Amino acid sequence: MNARRLLTIIVAVISGLLIVGFIIPVQLDPPESTRVILEHNEEAFIVPECFEESNPSNFLEESTLGYAKEINYPPLTQCTEDALQGEQTNLVASWLKKLGILSTKWDE
Repeated sequence: MNARRLLTIIVAVISGLLIVGFIIPVQLDPPESTRVILEHNEEAFIVPECFEESNPSNFLEESTLGYAKEINYPPLTQCTEDALQGEQTNLVASWLKKLGILSTKWDE
C-alpha cells in the first residue's frame, strides 16, 4: 500500500468520525463545579440566577453543585431545578464544552 492511498484512507476515516460526531445526540449535564448557594435553614441549594425569587434566609454558604449533592441538599425552587436541566447537544460539541472551548449555559 503506498503512502498516498494510506493518507486518503486516514482522511476518510477522520472525516467519517467527525460527521458521525455531529449527528450523535448527547445530554450534557451541569458540571459538579457549578456554583450554588447552600440555604442551610431549608437544607437545600439555590443557583445564583434564582437567588432573589427564592426568598432565602441569612444562613447561606457559597459552594458547588457537587458538594450540595454530597450532603444530599435538594434544589430549593423550581427555578433552580429548571436552571440545572441538562443541555441537548451533539457529541463533538459536548467534548468542546467539556474542554472549555465552547461555553455552556452554566458558565458564569
